Amino acid sequence: MSGKLALAFVLALLLAPAARAADPPPAAAPAAKIEVVDPYVRLMPPGAPNTAAFMELRNPTDAEIRLVAAENGYSKRTELHTHTMEGGVMKMRQVPFIAVPARGSVKLAPGGLHIMMLEVPRPLAEGEVVALTLRFDDGSSAVVKAPARRPVAR
Repeated sequence: MSGKLALAFVLALLLAPAARAADPPPAAAPAAKIEVVDPYVRLMPPGAPNTAAFMELRNPTDAEIRLVAAENGYSKRTELHTHTMEGGVMKMRQVPFIAVPARGSVKLAPGGLHIMMLEVPRPLAEGEVVALTLRFDDGSSAVVKAPARRPVAR
C-alpha cells in the first residue's frame, strides 16, 4: 500500500506543473476609450520635490468615464489633484477621480485639475519623456508618453 501511495504522490508532483500551465493567463486591461490630447509634464526648478502632468481627456462614448488613478516610473507617488479657492487663497487638494463627461472632454491644466507627481528623484530635462499609465473606472487603461516642457499660456 505504501508503494502505491508513494507512486500517487510522485505522479501528483509531476502533473501539478502541467495542470498549472493549462491555466489561462490573466486578462490584460482593455484599451481605454478615452482619447488623450497634448500630454506633458511640467518642468520644475532644481530641488523642487514635485511636478504635475497635464493633458486633455476626450470621451467619445455615451457614458461618463472617470480617471481613477495614474502611475508612472518617475515619481514615488502619483495622485489626482485640483485647485480650489478657500478663504481667498488658492489651495491644492487630492480628488478621488476626474470625471470625463459623455461625448465631452476635460482639460487637466495648471491652476485646475492635474496629475500630481510627488517625490521626484531629480528634475526632468526638457523633452525627456515620462510614461504615464492612466486607469479608468471601466477597467480600461492607457499608457501616455508625456514630454517634459514649460506650460504654454492659452
